[in-house]
Amino acid sequence: MQVTETLNEGLKRGYQITVTAAELDAKVQDKLTEAQPEIEMKGFRKGKVPLALLKKQFGPRLLGEAMQEVIDGAMSEHFETSGDRPALQPEVKMQDGENWNEGDDVVVDMSYEKLPEIPEVELKSISLEKMVVKADDSAVDEALKNLAENVKDFETKDGAAEDGDQVVFDFLGKVDGEAFEGGAAEDYPLVLGSGQFIPGFEEQLVGTKAGESKDVTVTFPEEYQAAHLAGKEAVFECTVKEVKAAKDAEIDDELAKKYGAEDLDALKGQIRERLEAEYAGAARAVMKRGLLDALDETVTFELPPSLVEAEAGQIAHQLWHEENPDVHDHSHDKIEPTDEHNKLAERRVKLGLLLAELGQKAEVQVTDAEMTQAIMNQARQYPGQERQFFEFIQQNAQMQQQLRAPIFEDKVVDYVFELADVSEKEVSKDDLTKAVEALDEE
Repeated sequence: MQVTETLNEGLKRGYQITVTAAELDAKVQDKLTEAQPEIEMKGFRKGKVPLALLKKQFGPRLLGEAMQEVIDGAMSEHFETSGDRPALQPEVKMQDGENWNEGDDVVVDMSYEKLPEIPEVELKSISLEKMVVKADDSAVDEALKNLAENVKDFETKDGAAEDGDQVVFDFLGKVDGEAFEGGAAEDYPLVLGSGQFIPGFEEQLVGTKAGESKDVTVTFPEEYQAAHLAGKEAVFECTVKEVKAAKDAEIDDELAKKYGAEDLDALKGQIRERLEAEYAGAARAVMKRGLLDALDETVTFELPPSLVEAEAGQIAHQLWHEENPDVHDHSHDKIEPTDEHNKLAERRVKLGLLLAELGQKAEVQVTDAEMTQAIMNQARQYPGQERQFFEFIQQNAQMQQQLRAPIFEDKVVDYVFELADVSEKEVSKDDLTKAVEALDEE
């Protein structure tokens, strides 16, 4: 077998692999010899079938297997010897494939783009700023107020119903003068402005008083879940029994106990911890962007064109579908990447390769427990089908990689944070919010 280099330009590599007919024949002979003891054939005892006869019957099939094994072995040996890591699956073509005959040498052309050599990065020289936000009393009080609103009570009031009030009423809905299933209830509590009923219903009850009756006329949306009502006009005969005004719960120990805390001070402490954890998560996202920007600016190496092209195409395709949400399939013209897409793709490929190299050298691993947690988080999006989702992930290597990749990246980023020169800067919540909004705009 002979391997000859045919292309060496940048990251592009090409090789011609020649396997002689004698090597193939020897490989087939080895396979036959290995299988001979277990083969039975009419007229011969088990293991006594002549090799010549075995070759005549099984030779053509074994020849194909031998050819594939020899070529695969040559490729594996090449990558082990050269140290090259292909960016994508190598392209392999057999010369004179249709005209090849048994007894001829096999000549195969192999081409690929190798992954670049990633330069060493002095992580300790990277300077990063970590924004620190303390949860002040006003933020805690605002959170307490929101909690009180979530458990607010309603008290009977005199006068007309206003937006935000609760109306207790009976109703009977009719379409074309006929009552329909599910269109009636008694003593139904409805908070006006909650959007619980179809558009236009709640607004018509504003101004009603206890003891009053009113016909509410609305039109069901065209996409209404009950097809027999979709787009139909309906009249609801309503009788208001009681009007209640909202009253927020008192911010006291009793409120704290409703949320599982021992007393108000304990609830405030829990809120402060939760808020500061949220601030820390947002600050981490800002610092991560700073890290990626620093790596992008300071580290330079050649990028595999095939990876950049594929990433640019994916970015262009994704953004096009975001701008055209009504198109759910791929029955559209090819989306050509713009210069902006290509620039973003270069950054993504560069940082992806760099973080992968850093993680490999640091022996960063995604644990089974972390993968299980990630799968569970995704499975919650499919209530009632969690088991089917787990089975789907277990059988789909590509989906497993999609879940593993962001976990691996975050662990590598945390590893770099530990080595980098990180200084803390206490800022206001508004400053942090502006920094996060800037990330979203980018």
